[in-house]
Amino acid sequence: MVKLANIDLNLLVVFDLLYQERNTQRVALRLGITQPAVSHALKRLRHLLNDELFERTSQGLQPTPRASQLHPGIADALARMSNTLNLGDVFNPALSERTFNLTMTDIGEIVFLPRLLQHLSHVAPGVSLSTVRSHSHGLKYEMEEGQIDLAVGLIPQLGAGFYQQRLFAQRYVCLMRHDHPLATGDFSLETFRSAHHAVVVAQGTGHGVVEEQLVRAGVNRPVRLTLPNFAAVPYIVSSSDLVVTVTDKLAEATCERFELTVREHPFAFPEIPINLFWHRRFHQDPGNRWLRGLMFSMFSE
Repeated sequence: MVKLANIDLNLLVVFDLLYQERNTQRVALRLGITQPAVSHALKRLRHLLNDELFERTSQGLQPTPRASQLHPGIADALARMSNTLNLGDVFNPALSERTFNLTMTDIGEIVFLPRLLQHLSHVAPGVSLSTVRSHSHGLKYEMEEGQIDLAVGLIPQLGAGFYQQRLFAQRYVCLMRHDHPLATGDFSLETFRSAHHAVVVAQGTGHGVVEEQLVRAGVNRPVRLTLPNFAAVPYIVSSSDLVVTVTDKLAEATCERFELTVREHPFAFPEIPINLFWHRRFHQDPGNRWLRGLMFSMFSE
């Protein structure tokens, strides 16, 4: 009985090519080795399998009945091994049915997903996206395990073990309905203080810096509504006198549809870097590389 542990895989490659070529010189050329090396490999195979395998005839090397019996199974096994080893080398978005999991805020969903899904419908119709909210303490683990492919935002806790790529710098602006009394004219910090406000307290995101800096600067204003996220903001602001501090990307995405006015913020917030993050385990994953490359090409500034 022949044991796999005693078989050098290279010998089976030589056997397969000898069966195809019936010539040691041509096999040597295909493998980039010498003809004596091919002959030596054949000698080892003959010893291991206890059969001549190939006999010299007037028409060149011809397989023995034992070689003809072995070849289909060996050729199939080599093909399967090659396919398996090269499985991760190519990602074809046009044929893929992979689901990618991304973590982003509700603003990210509003800003990224409409354009991204429209693009995917043309270039990757079988690809699906799933967005998730992940608490900061669990995000590292979920990305390490491959449960989340990419993260987008201001996520300082993703340091060692993660790659990141800058998409753009985010600014903060004021959003209000188009016929708001403050939609035109002077919009100073004192005017801002006097308006009625909606405030978004988006816990676990980078947007907390807004309220922190206003409080630190002693900028008080009457707050009439507090919300846990940004999704409902355009609906509420469009039919009220409330003013809300939002990112410029959210303002750009919603102002026309909801007939809103965008005013430059009178308070000088620092710009917030919005980055794309992925774990180093999946740095060479073809699907991950394709998606992050696509997002960078579509959204980077």
